[in-house]
Amino acid sequence: MNTRLSPIPQNQRIIHYNPTRISIMTFLTAASLLTSRSAAYVTRPAFSVTRTMSAFSKSDVSLMAEKGQAEVVLVGCGAPNRGMGWYHGLQMVEKKCPHASLDYVVEPWFMGPGASGPGGDDFQKCQAEWESVYGVKFATSLSELPPPKAPRLALISGRTADNPRLLSEAIANGSKCIYLEKPGAPTVAELQAMKEEAAAAGVEVLMGYNKNVCKYVSKTREYAATVPGSHVTFVSNNAYENTPASLGECFERNAEGMLKNMAIHELALLVSFYDVSVENIESVTADKEFSSMQTLAGPSGKEWTDFDKIKFTIKTKTGKEVSVQADRCGGTDSYATVTKDDKEIFRYYMPDDDDKKLVKELTAKYPTAMPYFFTQDPDYITVKERVAKHTVDGQPAEGIATIDIAVETLRVAEYLTPILREQLK
Repeated sequence: MNTRLSPIPQNQRIIHYNPTRISIMTFLTAASLLTSRSAAYVTRPAFSVTRTMSAFSKSDVSLMAEKGQAEVVLVGCGAPNRGMGWYHGLQMVEKKCPHASLDYVVEPWFMGPGASGPGGDDFQKCQAEWESVYGVKFATSLSELPPPKAPRLALISGRTADNPRLLSEAIANGSKCIYLEKPGAPTVAELQAMKEEAAAAGVEVLMGYNKNVCKYVSKTREYAATVPGSHVTFVSNNAYENTPASLGECFERNAEGMLKNMAIHELALLVSFYDVSVENIESVTADKEFSSMQTLAGPSGKEWTDFDKIKFTIKTKTGKEVSVQADRCGGTDSYATVTKDDKEIFRYYMPDDDDKKLVKELTAKYPTAMPYFFTQDPDYITVKERVAKHTVDGQPAEGIATIDIAVETLRVAEYLTPILREQLK
């Protein structure tokens, strides 16, 4: 483990970790790859390519997942370079998760109404490459898929509003386990209903809260435990441009709001490790000097009100105190700090110096991709691999948040949002 001293403050320690490097595939751009396979495709407007149910006839179905692998269905690929689903798929076709075989992609938007819109051309190139090079099969709905030939893992990374329906469809179409991206559902009531539906079907739901397995989180918690009276702050940054257009697009695309989206990872940490629950919160105080809330128009013209940055401290009835700081335009690094008597004594970054070199390489290779993909890459791999292995062998997925954690996290987000908005008026 590499250690270096930070000039500010004088006694601050910054510890870094060295996650495994990854390689990212290069998109093939040859138009010849957009060839069809024996009536498996239907041409749509703007040359979109899709499959009908006949694409998965019994004679066409081949087992891709090998022994000891989960048959992964990626539900909601999204746009290349922007969609979290796309990045999940990229890691799997690159064999970064040994227990996960990406066999199917379900993408109704870019194989349907969104084919001729922004991102449609890029998606078609991605589809052509993944089909031709990796043998991945594409569909517009889960109902088109054949019965599973190996333990099926549905990785749901679509719009939050669609998740309740997608979970039901994943259960109905043979999923043994479901990996659900945060926050899981738009509301607590919907997520609770999803939890109950999955339990009744005997299907386990695990969450994509990757920061629960981050070294910067575990090392910060370990250090803080050695310093009585210390205070931990978790800091999350994104790299959106600080402009009305950029933030307006962000607000609209993540309409559930910052606390249910970007900062939901930090809230999951608080629920998992700091005894934070709605019933156990004694007080929450916004840092008004740091925080900002704006009302901005999205691409549709509709106005959205959300935090572009927020910092707050929670005190629990059981005597714990912890802070969260999130900034949509703060950069690419996430980190955590430990302070004592208002002086910072420890800081742990993600990524470290070695990984920053990799991030620089990947940024040059994919200049339009979301920067946080690269800084959190090793943790995305860890979560997928643990969930895929669990799907195959049933052994506990160490450190992975359950849907129970997700329900309480969403409850906390819904509880905090109006309080913090009121404090910032």
